[in-house]
Amino acid sequence: MSGQVLGPFVDGFCVDGLDGAPSNIKDPSTGTSIAAVGRAGPEDVDKAVKIAHQRYEDGVWKDAPVRQRRDVLRGIADLVRRDMDRLARIESENAGKPITAARGEIGAVAATFDYYAGAVDKFGGQTLPSSADGTLLTFREPLGVCGMITPWNFPMLILAWKAAPALAMGNSVVAKPAEVTPLSALALAELAVEAGVPPGVFNIISGRGSVAGSALVEHPLVRKISFTGSTEIGRASCRERV
Repeated sequence: MSGQVLGPFVDGFCVDGLDGAPSNIKDPSTGTSIAAVGRAGPEDVDKAVKIAHQRYEDGVWKDAPVRQRRDVLRGIADLVRRDMDRLARIESENAGKPITAARGEIGAVAATFDYYAGAVDKFGGQTLPSSADGTLLTFREPLGVCGMITPWNFPMLILAWKAAPALAMGNSVVAKPAEVTPLSALALAELAVEAGVPPGVFNIISGRGSVAGSALVEHPLVRKISFTGSTEIGRASCRERV
């Protein structure tokens, strides 16, 4: 991957980030540079969220037949297994993991998407008894754009834990991986598009938490934030949402 230059993944493509010079991504076990990844600025985040929101409003994913969403999620699992060696190598080099540990995590990523593929047609509402005349019904519906912030230590697996259920329900996703370990998140988003997730439904905004992460948390079109990280940053994020 030496010399590889990537950017935020928005609307199905890698784009140039606008937040200054790209991040220099290193193999922590050797200190060797393995990639340069563009940093998303507030304008990039705004574009990604607005595109994700528009795809949600268009219904290209949330209104897709349940069987289609099921098959696409299962397709992501199959592609992750197909590219097991490549993805494990990316995770090993970027996060400084033994290759055997990385392979185990990539296998768990595939299993996560398989699990939620099986759950897609089981998200149902309820019919409740009522003391008044009539029937009470509950419905489970997608929220819209889900923002996801993931840490450096299990980059692809924690993203899968967040993204798979959100996609299963028909939501759009804008995820910000840790600045130092974005490579497997970018790879997963590309595989999602290859499997059939419509462009713009699964987006990655790489870059600094203080810039890209804050812009994502503060964006008014983001309906839900899923955050894994330090207590200090989590508290700050909650204050920004309020």
